[in-house]
Amino acid sequence: MSNVLLATDSTDLHQRVHEASGGTCIAVPSHPLPADPSRLLALVQHETLPDILVLDASRAPQEALDLAARFDRELPGTGLVLIGDPEALALGAMRAGVRDVVDVAAGVDELRAALGRVAQGLAVRRAQPVDPVTALPIAQAPGRVLSVLSPKGGAGKTTLATNLAVGLAESAPGAVVLVDLDVQFGDVATALGLSPEYTLESVVHGASLHDPIALKTHLTLHPSGLSVICAPETPAAGDTVTPEHVSALLATLTTQFRFVVVDTAAGLGPRTLAALDHTTDPLLVTTFDVAGARGLAKEMATLRELGMLTNARQVVLNFADPRSGLSEQDVEATIRSRVDFAIPFSRAVTASLNVGEPLLTRSPRDPVAKQLKKLLGYYAGVGSRRGIGRHRAAA
Repeated sequence: MSNVLLATDSTDLHQRVHEASGGTCIAVPSHPLPADPSRLLALVQHETLPDILVLDASRAPQEALDLAARFDRELPGTGLVLIGDPEALALGAMRAGVRDVVDVAAGVDELRAALGRVAQGLAVRRAQPVDPVTALPIAQAPGRVLSVLSPKGGAGKTTLATNLAVGLAESAPGAVVLVDLDVQFGDVATALGLSPEYTLESVVHGASLHDPIALKTHLTLHPSGLSVICAPETPAAGDTVTPEHVSALLATLTTQFRFVVVDTAAGLGPRTLAALDHTTDPLLVTTFDVAGARGLAKEMATLRELGMLTNARQVVLNFADPRSGLSEQDVEATIRSRVDFAIPFSRAVTASLNVGEPLLTRSPRDPVAKQLKKLLGYYAGVGSRRGIGRHRAAA
C-alpha cells in the first residue's frame, strides 16, 4: 500500500485525503511549515520515506512552494501534490517540481484521481510495482546508508569500506554503491584499482545530482558489480563539494541502491555530518591504542549529543593485538560501548591495498578476511531495522 504524508492543520482535509489514499495517509501539522524536508520528516516516526507528499498550501502558499522545491531537489523519489488555488499556484508548482495541484474544496474522488496520477508517474520513474486496487505504488524502504567513521586517519576506514562494499556487491550485483567522501585525500580508487572517468565533484555539479538516470552514467564500475563514486583528484576540486551536495547525492542514491557505503574523512567535518543525517548504519572504527580509544569516545559522545548515534551502530576494533598492553575490555570501558568486531593486524591488508585488489578476493583465508566476512554477515542478515540520522538516535 502506498505511503502518503499530508501536511495540514485541517481535520476535514485530513479525512478526505485519508479516504482517498485508501487509509494510508499520515498527517502532520502545517503551521508553521518546516523550511527543509528533514525537519518535516522528523515529525513522522515511520520506516519509509513518503511515496507522495501532500502539502496544504491554502494558508502559506509560498512556504509550501519553497518546501516542495527542496523535496524535489533532495528527495526526487517523492511525488508532490499541493492543495490550494490551482490558478495561483500553477506556475510556481511547475517550477518546484510539483506533480499536481488540487483545489482545497476537492472531494474524495478528485483527490483519489490526483493521487493515482502521481502514483502512476512514480511507478514508471521507479520501475516499481503498482497496487492493482488503488493504482498506487507499493511502498519500498529507501536504501540503507552505511557510513564508516573514525576520529583519526590511519584507522583502516578505507580497507573496511571497500571490502564491505565489494562483499555486499558480490551477493547483490548492481544494488550497492560506494562513495568516497574523503574529498581531499580519499584513496578508494587506488584501493580498488580503478581509473575513474568521473569523480565526486563532477557528479555533484552536474544534472546527475538529481537525475537518477544521468547519475548512473557517471558511476565507475568495479568487476564485483559494485558502483563507485571516487574522490576528487585534487584537494582544490574537493573543496567545491558542499554539505548540501552530499545531502542531495545521498538522497538520490538511496532511491536507486539497496546499500550505500560511505567512506568518510577522519573526524566530524561538515560533509561527514551531512552524510550522518542520511546514515542508517554508522560503522565506528578505532585502533587498538589509548589515543584511538579516547578519540572514539569523544566522537561517540558528540554523536550522542547530536542525536546521530543510531541503534544500528557497529564498533570495530582494528589492528587488535593482545600483546599491545590493552585488552578489548579496556577499549570498551573507554568508549562506554561494546566492541562488536575485533580485526587483527595482517600484512596482507597492506599488500592488497598496494595492488588495488580487495582482501576478500585476494586473500579470502586471511584472518582479517574471515572477520570481514562476519561483518558482512551482520549487514546481510539484518532485516528492515533502520534509524535515519539524528531522527532515530540511540541513547
